[in-house]
Amino acid sequence: MPCILVTGGAGFIGANFVLDWLGRPDAAWDALDAAVGSPVTDHVINIDKLTYAGNRLSLDALDDDPRHRFVRADIGDRAAMDHLFERHQPRAVVHFAAESHVDRSIHGPAAFIDTNIGGTFTLLEATRAYWQALPIPDRAAFRFLHISTDEVYGSLGPTDAPFAETTAYAPNSPYSASKAASDHLVRAWHHTYGLPVLTTNCSNNYGPYQFPEKLIPLMIARALAGEPLPVYGDGQNVRDWLYVGDHCAAIRAVLARGRVGETYNVGGWNEKTNIDVVHTLCDSLDALRPRATGSYRQQIQYVKDRPGHDRRYAIDARKIERELGWRPAETFETGLRKTIAWYLDHPLWVRDVMSGAYRHWMGLQYAA
Repeated sequence: MPCILVTGGAGFIGANFVLDWLGRPDAAWDALDAAVGSPVTDHVINIDKLTYAGNRLSLDALDDDPRHRFVRADIGDRAAMDHLFERHQPRAVVHFAAESHVDRSIHGPAAFIDTNIGGTFTLLEATRAYWQALPIPDRAAFRFLHISTDEVYGSLGPTDAPFAETTAYAPNSPYSASKAASDHLVRAWHHTYGLPVLTTNCSNNYGPYQFPEKLIPLMIARALAGEPLPVYGDGQNVRDWLYVGDHCAAIRAVLARGRVGETYNVGGWNEKTNIDVVHTLCDSLDALRPRATGSYRQQIQYVKDRPGHDRRYAIDARKIERELGWRPAETFETGLRKTIAWYLDHPLWVRDVMSGAYRHWMGLQYAA
């Protein structure tokens, strides 16, 4: 059966993408399949190393779905990648696999260099070897879609224009530097070898299945546990927020209709300060799961800022709207309410990820 190969498909965005792809097969590859009269349902070969942020439970709904095959593997293992390409013959790679938490990259950058740079290089080489051996029509239809971040562009001032696809790279953390390097590798493999690549740079995602080290699920978990809600510095750092379901729709659009070799910025048009996000979240929890007394806002606690904390990110997403017709469907308020409701409805998933290792990490990060 025709298939796509997804890396990091047990992580937050990857798992949401796989669930979305198999939940709406009629939309898969609609533009590329129009020539043959009807869309094709692509199976998913889902590769994940299952580090702390990869959660097999996020894919429970697919346990009996014959269209989904999960493989525990490391993208840095060339022999494993070659075997998967040879066995499954995918017509696209969607590359999510990455270490992605800035705070962790500050404490331990080596894993970010190994996975985000070394792993992407190995995956590109395995993909290139497979792609070059394909028949010419299959080579023309093949795609390698690399999922990246807005953090590669650095930091913006309060009045600076949002990041565009032409903005110069200026990464400021080990995480963003490693992602910038992977972006450059993908671009080079296209220009040097002709590999048909696409790259997306997205803003801050939020939604179901996100590991509770990131701001929104962290605040939900700690608020419900009656614990302090740690906000870095003065809370005025600005991020653009993108609901993960909207991001999945954007990836579908880029995969189906994106121009080979191009980069597309994907944003939510929702610039918010961190403290505004926390206030909105607390107010939503007050309505959905009120405390015995008072508001969740009473649990907010300002903590020492992290090193090199970028002040503002903002995405100019006009290119993807103009060329591919994509625009986010959710406002921040509607997306956040859906997110909070999901976490309230899935306490077992939350309990599973709140492991001893996670609690150790929280103690390390917020000890001060």
